[in-house]
Amino acid sequence: MPVINYIYIAIALFSIGVVGVLTRRNAIIIFMCIELMLNAVNLMLVAFSKMHQNAAILAGDLAGNAGSDGQLFVFFIMVVAAAEVSVGLAIIVMMYRNIHSVDINFLNRLKH
Repeated sequence: MPVINYIYIAIALFSIGVVGVLTRRNAIIIFMCIELMLNAVNLMLVAFSKMHQNAAILAGDLAGNAGSDGQLFVFFIMVVAAAEVSVGLAIIVMMYRNIHSVDINFLNRLKH
């Protein structure tokens, strides 16, 4: 499968995530859209890593380590995203306990 197909899928995922963040008011939906954007970036990193690995193999580098950097970045991004999910869901749960809603508009009340 050519890399351009992965690029199109990643652009579509990222666009859906941006539209979701900008148009939704529910904190959980916004949180899921941010994760969708992170997964689009991960898809791009893996696709370009695989492309770099294939180019290195065609150039005669048979060591096999070329192109694994992007996959390592994806692993670390997933670890950070897991920590983000735990902290973000804790904040959303505490927001729901205090104001009994996950609507972002109610966060303006927390200023005072």
